[in-house]
Amino acid sequence: MRQYTTFEQFWPHYLREHAKPGTRLYHYIGTGLGLIAIAAAVVTGNWLLILLVPLLGYGFAWVSHAFVERNKPATFTYPFWSLMSDYRMFFLAMTGRLKPELQKAGVSDASPADGLRSSPNQ
Repeated sequence: MRQYTTFEQFWPHYLREHAKPGTRLYHYIGTGLGLIAIAAAVVTGNWLLILLVPLLGYGFAWVSHAFVERNKPATFTYPFWSLMSDYRMFFLAMTGRLKPELQKAGVSDASPADGLRSSPNQ
C-alpha cells in the first residue's frame, strides 16, 4: 500500500476504497446512527450512549468492507484520517456534494444516496 503523508493525498484513496455504493450506504447508516447516539446522549444525559458510537460507526463500516467492497478498511492503516474521511464523505453526501469528489477520485459508481440533496454543481 502506498504511504500517504497528507490528508489531501489520502482522501482520493479513501474514496476509491469505498467505490461501491453499497459500501458508502453502510457507512452513511453507521455514521448517521452514531450521530443520533451522540445527540441522544446530550439530550437525555445518558452518557453511556456514547459507547454506541464506535460500535455503530465501525460495525456498519466493517461489515460493508467485508461483504460488499471486499477489502480491508483503511481504518487499520490510517485511523485518524479514515475517521475524518468518513465524516467528510457523510456530510458531502448529505449536502449533495460528494459526486464531484468521487469523480475526481476516479470512482464512477455514484448512487442517489451519494447526493441526498440536489447541488447546482452536479
